[in-house]
Amino acid sequence: MSVPVALPAALTYGVADFAGGLAARRAPVLVVTAAAQAAGLLSLLPVVGLVAGRPSSAALVIGALAGVAGASGLLLYLRALAVGPMGVVAPLSAVISAGLPLVVGLLGGELLGPVAVLAIGLALVAILLATAGTRRDAAASTGLLLGLAAGAGFGLFFVGLDATPPDSGLWPLLAGRVVSVTLLLGLVLRHRLPLPTRTRVASLASEPGESPVPTVRAARPRTPWRLMVVSGVCDTLANVLFLVATRLGDLAISAVVVSLYPVVVVVLARVLLSERLTRTQLLGAGLALAASVLLAVA
Repeated sequence: MSVPVALPAALTYGVADFAGGLAARRAPVLVVTAAAQAAGLLSLLPVVGLVAGRPSSAALVIGALAGVAGASGLLLYLRALAVGPMGVVAPLSAVISAGLPLVVGLLGGELLGPVAVLAIGLALVAILLATAGTRRDAAASTGLLLGLAAGAGFGLFFVGLDATPPDSGLWPLLAGRVVSVTLLLGLVLRHRLPLPTRTRVASLASEPGESPVPTVRAARPRTPWRLMVVSGVCDTLANVLFLVATRLGDLAISAVVVSLYPVVVVVLARVLLSERLTRTQLLGAGLALAASVLLAVA
């Protein structure tokens, strides 16, 4: 029952991560994360009351803790996407973010059928294959380490959401988003981060007939606000879908399905940024699709 909801969540997470990672290449990561989280909070406020639930203390506290873990993971993740190849960072973070809830779910007594076990195995292999054949340099290594740490934050976020009371509606998400936005905006103000600026080259000639002499002057700031808003809104929508998925089915299956989002990031990076996809990565994408189909019928 959870797969039809978890698959759109994976797609939406992929779009959010790609937009956020692209924005983080043009603006300070902390600014991008704070702005995206704020945009997500504004998009969440109108829909909280549309889903039945009550804001119990357990829902708010667990949601707040999950929000801190998720925001930390997002901050590390966007930094990783900014410095390393997206085709490496996204799949590696997904391995951890899928594996941690999977282990927690199994330890909690969740039982998986043989088809579901096969599908989860294919999904994990698909995630690993998506990292193969990419460049190996200092930036890629930094992105790898940051991606692994980000995956741990995402995994804790998923586990925390699943632990919220079933009758809490979207209140845990709201509590988590309020806490994360408050912390991130506080960090932005504390560090007094400047907005990015472009430089524009203008050609001037001091005398008629002389070759123009290039001079550099500062242009007005061009912060990628649209990318930040897209990232934040899509991230919030994905969070809502994931929360619904965990309440319709097992945490283990929902987490693995959602963690197929690297396929979306890799494809978008290939189409829009011309990042090369190897045959191995294409095989990984095919296995991911097969895994999603098996989970849908499991």
